[in-house]
Amino acid sequence: MTRKATIAIVGKPNVGKSTLFNRLIGKRHAIIANEAGTTRDRVSQHFDASGHDTLLVDTGGMEYGKQENIEEDVQAQARIAIEEADLILLVVDIANDLTVDDFSAANLLQKSKKPVILVANKSDSQLAEENIFNTYELGFGKPVKISAIHKKGIGELNTEISDKLKKLGFEKEDSVKKKDDITSICILGKPNAGKSSLVNALLGIEKVIVSNIPGTTRDMTDTEIEVKGKKYNLIDTAGLRRPGKRERGIEKFSALRCATAIDKSDIVVLLIDGDKGITAQDLHITQMALEAEKGLIIGINKSDLLETEDKEWLIRKVQRKFSFTPWAPLIFLSAKNKKNIFELFKLSDKIMEEREKRIETAELNSFFRKITQKHLPASAKMKKPKFMYGSQVASSPPKFVLFFKNSPNLHFSYPRYLENELRKEYGFNGTSIHLKFKNSTSVPKSER
Repeated sequence: MTRKATIAIVGKPNVGKSTLFNRLIGKRHAIIANEAGTTRDRVSQHFDASGHDTLLVDTGGMEYGKQENIEEDVQAQARIAIEEADLILLVVDIANDLTVDDFSAANLLQKSKKPVILVANKSDSQLAEENIFNTYELGFGKPVKISAIHKKGIGELNTEISDKLKKLGFEKEDSVKKKDDITSICILGKPNAGKSSLVNALLGIEKVIVSNIPGTTRDMTDTEIEVKGKKYNLIDTAGLRRPGKRERGIEKFSALRCATAIDKSDIVVLLIDGDKGITAQDLHITQMALEAEKGLIIGINKSDLLETEDKEWLIRKVQRKFSFTPWAPLIFLSAKNKKNIFELFKLSDKIMEEREKRIETAELNSFFRKITQKHLPASAKMKKPKFMYGSQVASSPPKFVLFFKNSPNLHFSYPRYLENELRKEYGFNGTSIHLKFKNSTSVPKSER
């Protein structure tokens, strides 16, 4: 088989599924807390299972009986993960007795006829040896004993997973490489702005839980999608509330996860609820994206509810409120009606081209000499700054190092002038750029 194997981690709430997920992928991705039911959406990451390149999926806890409201959706997500999986890890807590939820999950897996590895977590507990024999009643044979929190038995579990995948016909990769040709797009916004609805509309499937209850998405969810031969990774996140309105615990973790999502993305889509308008929190999210030097798209969602005059009013307000990012493209869309949503991919392609743009050093120096002579650097001090030379040192994002004589005396507004002139000449639309100033008393080679 050439496709990746999908491995789902399932079990009742609070047995250590997310801890195991993080341990296997080697980093903290899924939210971990003592509160049961922390993981709501399916969270997925690439996982190297002893040479097998796989997609590992963490799921919400499976509980017996009909649930109400959002917990009903959580159960549906877990069942979808089981249907999609090639191999399932059923996790049980052997520090405690098995419950009706364990047997309910096992019964569902027996009916699915999917290959299952039984994982007995918390095996370092004093009651583990006494409870381990009860796990045979689940019908999956000898369990793999682990302690996810203390890294015990993880190697044995990796070997068991690899052996099982080999029997299923999945071949090992020579090396599991990160794909550099994938554009990562992070979708951010206030709670209930429609982020999960937008992801689902783009994917055409109900992968992320959608609800009118603000704050539904707690984890960061990654999903790869291919559009017209190009690959993208969509990152959906929990909505960011104002710091004063964040609840302790889970809300705090979700805010940290948003910062992580921005860090791993190439482009941030700020999704604004067009029905509610622009808030201070939208500006805060934009500032986070700028500090991380990412590409930026401002999306106005629920445009189907807006009249022409409403859109014109919003455009003027965006221009005023986001005057510090005049280069960020603005798009009106409707996740509900799938209107204009695929324009996000076209904009992302253009922004990635801008982020990769490079300017030759000779051309760049000629340009900066021209604009610094046109508008000489102002300073309140006696020693006036003077441009010496510069170069572009990196791309994605574009980074420039500029050497000035007496650079500490530059007026705070001058970097903004240089950035504006640079954008007028070379574009860099949709992306942050970085200007670094260094002090120099030497004369550039071209003038020696």
